[in-house]
Amino acid sequence: MPINLPKEHKMCEPQYQELLDKEIPRATPEEGVTVKVIAGKSHGVNSKVYTRTPTMYLDFKMDKNKTVERSIPSTHTGFIYMLKGSAYIGDEEFEGKAHHTLTFSEDGAEAIKITTKDEDAHFVVIAGEPLKEPIVQHGPFVMNTKEEISKTFIDYQFAINGFERAHRWRSSIAN
Repeated sequence: MPINLPKEHKMCEPQYQELLDKEIPRATPEEGVTVKVIAGKSHGVNSKVYTRTPTMYLDFKMDKNKTVERSIPSTHTGFIYMLKGSAYIGDEEFEGKAHHTLTFSEDGAEAIKITTKDEDAHFVVIAGEPLKEPIVQHGPFVMNTKEEISKTFIDYQFAINGFERAHRWRSSIAN
C-alpha cells in the first residue's frame, strides 16, 4: 500500500512493510462483522503497519442484516470501495454495490454507519489526512513538482538516494 508522504518526509529512508494475511490483526465488533486492520485502528485493534501520515485501510466482511458504526476523524478524506454484495452507508442509506466507490464528503461527521440488508458484503474503507500539497505523479513515483519527479527517475536509474537496493529487491514472502 503506497502512501504519499508530506514534502519534509519524501526523502526519508524507505520503510517497506510486508505482512502475510495471517499477520494482519482483526477486529470483531459483533458476530458476523470482521475487520482486517491493514493500517490505522478499528474497534480497539491497532494495525502492525506504521504510517508517517494518519492513514486508515480497513477490510470489512459483514454478514447480511448487520449494522456497524465506524469512526473517522473529521480531518480525513477517503472512500469505501465495495468488493462484493451491497451495503447501505449513513443515515440516508446510500447504496453501495459491488465494484462501486462511495466517497466521504467533508461535512464534519466523525462516524459512518454501514448496514447490510439481504446479502453479505465485503468492502474496504480507505481514508487519510489530506496533505494539502501539490501532487505530480509519474509511473510509481509521487512528488510535489515536475523537477522532483525528473530527479527521482534519475535517482532510480542510477540506484542512488534511497534506491540503492531497488534493482535487486525481491519480496521475502511472495511465491
